[in-house]
Amino acid sequence: MAGADTNPPKSSLHPVYTVTNIQNKVCTLDGTKVTYSSWVKLFKLHARGYKVLAHIDGTAPPAKTAADYKQWAEIDAIVLQWIYGTLSDDLLVRVLEPESSAFEAWEKIKHIFLNNKGSRAAALEHEFTNLTLRSMQSLDEYCQRLKDLADQLNDVDNPVNEQRLVLQLVRGLPLEYDTAAAYINQTLPG
Repeated sequence: MAGADTNPPKSSLHPVYTVTNIQNKVCTLDGTKVTYSSWVKLFKLHARGYKVLAHIDGTAPPAKTAADYKQWAEIDAIVLQWIYGTLSDDLLVRVLEPESSAFEAWEKIKHIFLNNKGSRAAALEHEFTNLTLRSMQSLDEYCQRLKDLADQLNDVDNPVNEQRLVLQLVRGLPLEYDTAAAYINQTLPG
């Protein structure tokens, strides 16, 4: 066939190499402002988009003797850097290990947040039910803290539905909000 390109196509650059700063894409996991479940969703979204989900989902790596192992190991090191780069300092010291794979670090973080669910849920539930506007600096801060606690409770399989969240918000308001609280209570489904 005349004029046909006989040169094999050049391999293209793996998308993972195009990320220059993962912190611009994935928020820092601290377990308070950024919850574990939110971080996981965002991290997995980027891992899928940059074609590295297999490094954190438990897919077995190629054998160390396989031709593609070297590239896999390089990409795994980048994904591990992403993980480390999106952890708070407190979490990083708990996860940082020499010679770790991205999957091992991923599982260690999962273990930190999802083990001891009962005691974690009890502590979060206590804070959630005892939080009041008077203990916060502003109404916005109060609402955000309630939402953050609800998200953290969801992380430990103790879900807070929207109605319960609203009821708790109203319960924690001081007397000067009684009229607004009564109106909110009347509009809740029943």
